[in-house]
Amino acid sequence: MTLSNLFLRLAVVAALIGMIWGNVMGATHDHSTESAHAHLNLLGWVSMSIYGLFYRIVPQAGRGRLAWAHFWVAVTGVVMMVPSLPIVLIQYQPALALAQPVVALSGLVILLGMVLFAIIVFRATGPRSAQA
Repeated sequence: MTLSNLFLRLAVVAALIGMIWGNVMGATHDHSTESAHAHLNLLGWVSMSIYGLFYRIVPQAGRGRLAWAHFWVAVTGVVMMVPSLPIVLIQYQPALALAQPVVALSGLVILLGMVLFAIIVFRATGPRSAQA
């Protein structure tokens, strides 16, 4: 499966989960985890859709180790952040001591993913690229 397809499939899964989560918040009138819901929608649905579409439009950018490193770093960051952020937001004491450093680390992992993506985009769209 191509990198583009993987990102697009994960984006759709994130969108579905995010929409279900939003509907549950609305139905229960409990918006205590709305920030985590927003992070899932932006990092999972929007960012991964953009990554997937970029790799679809510029397929040579999705080949090689750096692109796959980007995939795994981006996915790891979202998988770390989305479950741990609600724990921090609602101050769930049994897991709070673990969740707080995971949220902090996940922000750095997500930033690293964007740095990798920036490198890939600049290489693929620079003056020496066939797409320039």
